[in-house]
Amino acid sequence: MAVSGGIDSVVLLHLLQQLPDVELVVAHFDHGIREDSSNDARFVEELAKKYNLPFRTKREELGTDAGESLARKRRYEFLQNLADEYDARIATAHHSDDAIETVAINHSRGTGWRGLAVLDSEIVRPLLAMDKAAIRQYAQEHNLEWHEDSTNLSDKYLRNRLRRKMHALSSDDKRKLLSLRRHQLSLKKQIDSIVQTLAGEGPEYSRDFFRYMPPKVAIEVLRFIAKGLLTRPQLERALQAIGAARSGAIFQAGNGIEFHFTSRHFTVELIK
Repeated sequence: MAVSGGIDSVVLLHLLQQLPDVELVVAHFDHGIREDSSNDARFVEELAKKYNLPFRTKREELGTDAGESLARKRRYEFLQNLADEYDARIATAHHSDDAIETVAINHSRGTGWRGLAVLDSEIVRPLLAMDKAAIRQYAQEHNLEWHEDSTNLSDKYLRNRLRRKMHALSSDDKRKLLSLRRHQLSLKKQIDSIVQTLAGEGPEYSRDFFRYMPPKVAIEVLRFIAKGLLTRPQLERALQAIGAARSGAIFQAGNGIEFHFTSRHFTVELIK
């Protein structure tokens, strides 16, 4: 499981290591954004020793100017590589307040309906039913120690700025948002199934099919074809290219995705 050393992951580790049928590997990614981040790695290593669990870590020098998205990307690459090595699943300590913050971030960025269907991947998140207050109470009741990440106080990161505003939400507001999230996740499964049927097997796709399809539907089908690697603005530009590009043209959509056009069809290629 991913352990940063913060209160959330310390609580989750304490809970999971008590389960008799769960085999754990403590994984820590040191992004190198803070000068003191190596202290977190040493703290987590001592936790793993305390619970007699294997410990794996990796440090990268992303630097103080690294954005939140880059740090997250590199962290999950590390975690996924470990999961593949151990034939295991990634477990993280995301809780219900994290889900609400993620919805708020997506909304602020103008994300479509998927912005509400957050934290639905194959990652195991046992604390999603708990809020931050309950996690803090558990940590105090069990005399747990943790490290506070100084970047959590920085206004540099959008999540931190929104987190302070989330305090104005009532418990009832939070329950309603979480209920909407669960409903949207259920709808997402149905939508993804329909989209997969519409997309077909490929590798060639009809340009006319996308020209006459409702744009919102076309965007969802393109998202599936591009394996979720394109943002909504990138998908919208790709849809415009499908309608207007000349035969023989190549459209670079971003993130290594290329659209190759004939007069009637197009293919999508991932350039590594």
